[in-house]
Amino acid sequence: QVQLAESGGGLVHTGDSLRLSCTASGSTFSSSYAMGWFRQAPGKKREVVGVKGGTGRLIYSDSVKGRFTISRDDAKNTVFLQMNALKPEDTAVYYCAADETIVDYTTGPKYWGQGTQVTVAS
Repeated sequence: QVQLAESGGGLVHTGDSLRLSCTASGSTFSSSYAMGWFRQAPGKKREVVGVKGGTGRLIYSDSVKGRFTISRDDAKNTVFLQMNALKPEDTAVYYCAADETIVDYTTGPKYWGQGTQVTVAS
């Protein structure tokens, strides 16, 4: 089993930056796992933000490409989401997620964090 714990959400203003962190634990977790982020805005479906595979492959949604960066510290089983140039439409609950491969991740990750609220005020 794998547990994910996020931190770093909050209230910011348009154009600000914010960094989210997510640390994985559990006996089955491995640095080969794909880790990344989803988000869900009020009244909308949950959507992929991006993912970084164990081999380093990165995938971002078009809505965040160029503004958001996913990185990992595999020694600490931690994935980060650096969000720059934030917009009000980025307001959402952000969920850390993980699965054994990027394919598994993009078809529905097995492991989820509890979510952290990010609010971008205009």
